[in-house]
Amino acid sequence: MSRSKLLILQFLVAAVAVLLWHVFTTIPIAGVKLLPPFFFSTPSDVALRIVKWFAEGTIWRHLWITFIESVLAFAIGSLAGIMVGFWFARQPFVAAIFDPYVKMINALPRVVLAPIFALWLGLGIWSKVALGVTLVFFIVFFNVYQGVKEVSPTVLANARMLGMNEGQLMRHVYWPSALSWMFSSLHTSVGFAVVGAVVGEYLGSAAGLGYVIQQAEGVFDVAGVFAGMVVLTVFVLSIDWLVTLAERRLLVWRPVAAETRT
Repeated sequence: MSRSKLLILQFLVAAVAVLLWHVFTTIPIAGVKLLPPFFFSTPSDVALRIVKWFAEGTIWRHLWITFIESVLAFAIGSLAGIMVGFWFARQPFVAAIFDPYVKMINALPRVVLAPIFALWLGLGIWSKVALGVTLVFFIVFFNVYQGVKEVSPTVLANARMLGMNEGQLMRHVYWPSALSWMFSSLHTSVGFAVVGAVVGEYLGSAAGLGYVIQQAEGVFDVAGVFAGMVVLTVFVLSIDWLVTLAERRLLVWRPVAAETRT
């Protein structure tokens, strides 16, 4: 399937969803609207609210705050996950010792940690960054760990036979093996980094997209809530697109998967 055809189909899905939302919230069926506007708003109201935010410029500050928190959480969590994942994969004894503790911490509900981070780090950006790091770290860690462990023993044996030292093995064998796993996790981590920032803002902050949504929800402004969600969705997709560009640049050596043409 061509790229243009795929984009058209993706756009059609969104268009149909918005059309159904408009029909169900504005056109009575048997005298009753299936989706009451008070609870679901309407696409036109949501669009007008978004246009108003950008026209007035009030949304830019909130976007910037959430962007900084998300990028910091993504960068710190990813870097820590990569380093610890490589370390554990190359040191099985260390991994065996810390295995139950890693699983225990990963099992903790992150929402429970948000008030603790707010108490420790205050209501500024760092409590939101810390929450995002806890979400990103484990996703990247487990993928990098598995990627290094999945290196073919035959490839390793051949590399050692050619005289590669540990540094060369890391660069030419372990790192390429982990890259595909790592980038697959980074796409998921982008969303979780934003989730950490937004949840932290929702629970306690004075700025950010989570704050905007929480304020709209507090006064039963459904259009504001949906507008915040739409802006947040576009925001996440934009960051994910940047990760895709980096992936294509760093994984240029990877063969393209075969496609079945229909």
